[in-house]
Amino acid sequence: MTTERKPVPLVIRMHDNDNVAIVANDGGLAAGTQLPEGPTLVDDLPQGHKVALVDLPAGADVRRYNVVIGRTNKRLPAGSWVHERVLDIPEARSLDGLPVGTAPAPDLAPLEGYTFEGYRNADGSVGTRNILAITQTVQCVAGVVDFAVRRIKSELLPAYTNVDDVVALAHGYGCGVAIDAPDAVVPIRTLRNITLNPNFGNEVMVVSLGCEKLRPERLLPPGSFPIVDGGGVARVGAHEDAGPDVVCLQDAQHVGFMSMIESIVEHARAHLERLNARRRETVSASELVVGVQCGGSDAFSGVTANPAVGFCADLLVRAGATVMFSEVTEVRDAIDQLTSRAATPEIAEAMVREMAWYDAYLKRGAADRSANTTPGNKKGGLSNIVEKAMGSIVKSGRAPITGVLSPGERLRDRGITRGLVYAATPASDFICGTLQLAAGMNLHVFTTGRGTPYGLAEVPVIKVATRTELARRWHDLMDVNAGRIADGEATIEDMGWELFHLMLDVASGRRKTWAEQWKLQNALVLFNPAPVT
Repeated sequence: MTTERKPVPLVIRMHDNDNVAIVANDGGLAAGTQLPEGPTLVDDLPQGHKVALVDLPAGADVRRYNVVIGRTNKRLPAGSWVHERVLDIPEARSLDGLPVGTAPAPDLAPLEGYTFEGYRNADGSVGTRNILAITQTVQCVAGVVDFAVRRIKSELLPAYTNVDDVVALAHGYGCGVAIDAPDAVVPIRTLRNITLNPNFGNEVMVVSLGCEKLRPERLLPPGSFPIVDGGGVARVGAHEDAGPDVVCLQDAQHVGFMSMIESIVEHARAHLERLNARRRETVSASELVVGVQCGGSDAFSGVTANPAVGFCADLLVRAGATVMFSEVTEVRDAIDQLTSRAATPEIAEAMVREMAWYDAYLKRGAADRSANTTPGNKKGGLSNIVEKAMGSIVKSGRAPITGVLSPGERLRDRGITRGLVYAATPASDFICGTLQLAAGMNLHVFTTGRGTPYGLAEVPVIKVATRTELARRWHDLMDVNAGRIADGEATIEDMGWELFHLMLDVASGRRKTWAEQWKLQNALVLFNPAPVT
């Protein structure tokens, strides 16, 4: 006769001053469990949820990460379950009087000798993939372009073995909008800059309807993209003021649907020829432009995956690469920690300006930052946006922040080619990814605790699981298991280095991510704060 052994209770306390800890055991812990050097559990606690380590009277500050994440709205004895319903969220930190550049400079010695195999573009950028992207000026043409792309993939692409994919940059913008409203610049520059993403090889091909508000010449005016006659960039004209290569469906030459399709296919053929002539070459790891993001977060996000990504972000910065972190509502409650890392007062001011703009944007919609957290976040142990933000910002590592982008802006247009950058975006996974594409990312890292099959057609997405249970259950969707940190099988540094080497392999095309293998491709979603007519 055998008796079932009870699991050893495991809890994780992030800081000595914290008065709560999270349950690490897979499946949680039952009421009556005695914690090592801690109280006996009063309640059943799910994995990732917080336990009070001491008696907490009503109105007491609850600390995690040595930050007040909430105040109790009733008395909680030691061993109680601390969750969103027993906590009141603190007021947002004022944007006045923030520390600027006060964080001690970390020891981030240069990291040399690391390379990957990439596609060098005529504008100096480097792609990790070789993709033909077909830009659209308006949603009206999306069905036609989708039909044409399917035909291009089946009939043409097999002959162009050096081209990875053909992607339609479909979106919901272009008409029925207040095109001249002040904030309309956000979706317009987003679409323009996505077209110029390094993974598209400077090939510019556009499909237009003909009557839309966002005309091709407004989307991509002369001077907004490089034109090189006879070279690797799209031959769209012999003069500097030439426009993009456009197929307009309302042109008189198109008689019937198949005429439109044939025109798109033939235009694509010339772009495929030039892309197919390209070859990967050895380039420095400094040519990586990495966007980091989290989605479906849980209480382990700030314990395992995000710290590992943060360590890797420091490695990338040391190697001379560019790293972008984003998600305004998920850094708003840590703004003092970010301005203290600003390389200059101007960068701190830019971060504050982006926070203030978004505060006003939310206020217009009768919402605030607390609207960010999802039911899944809470089920995973995150009580509110304050706690979520503390775990989110660690993706940025420790490096000084050397640049700030407004939504839809491009790194190169701002003269940013290296270092840690804050790219202001909404926290929505799809909008954040879309804006990071516009900024110029050529590789994406996405952490998740609850799990999401998120992927992008335009750039490889490396998925990092926060928990071993998720990595095991979704074994063919998660690329990295950072849950090994909580299991005691690996350190944050171990996982950071593992991710770094994986990124070089993925960027080189030696490895495909699971999202690439399954062709999991979320739609582009534009951030449009301007009115819709």
